[in-house]
Amino acid sequence: MDRDRKTAMYAGLLFLATIVFSIPAVAIYGKVRTDPNYVVGAGQDARVYLGAFFELLTAAANIGTAVVLYRVVRRVSDSIAIGYVAIRTLESTLIVIGLISLLSVVTMRQDFASTAGADPALYIAIGKSLVAVHDWTFIIGPAFCAAIGNGIMLGYLMYRGELVPRPWAILGIAAGTIALASAVLQLFAVYENQSAISASLIVPEVVWELFLGIWLTFRGFAASPLLSSTVDPQPPRGV
Repeated sequence: MDRDRKTAMYAGLLFLATIVFSIPAVAIYGKVRTDPNYVVGAGQDARVYLGAFFELLTAAANIGTAVVLYRVVRRVSDSIAIGYVAIRTLESTLIVIGLISLLSVVTMRQDFASTAGADPALYIAIGKSLVAVHDWTFIIGPAFCAAIGNGIMLGYLMYRGELVPRPWAILGIAAGTIALASAVLQLFAVYENQSAISASLIVPEVVWELFLGIWLTFRGFAASPLLSSTVDPQPPRGV
């Protein structure tokens, strides 16, 4: 297996990992996101820990896809390839900020809200604020950043480099554009995040990422002139 084939396989596995870990994470969190009285109630802390763990794995896999692919896609455009790494890193940073906000709700419930003399209304207000932080990081991170990065930027790089069948790369660009438009509408409160409309508009992006995961893992890059004609620069001796 040559180096480019290994790069494709690792990237594909990481794309599959992002799907496997990210989709169940929201459901796993349970009532911490939906019940404003969670912070002063019995709680389901184990579910929050598990959801946070899944989101951590998603964040790591997000960055991994960009870092692994950079060696190849920089042959198409070094500046866009760097931008892709940067926006995936930003997305993962926002994911981590969001999961920390939910873990903070758990800590507040365990260590402060249950103490004698605690004001339930105060802690409910703080808890709702922390959940709102998580919800906004979801919109700015996975909604905006994934649409721009995985959709538009990576779709363009794959199209120009002929690294996957071009109809699929066009789908990636179109899916990213649709997802970006949906994120803008969510930002301006036209409809809510994770509503039926937002879920339906993100389906093309999910299909694109699932295709990348399967294709790159089991098929590798397409027979592109970019791969056969370009040799990676070697680092100076002693470095």
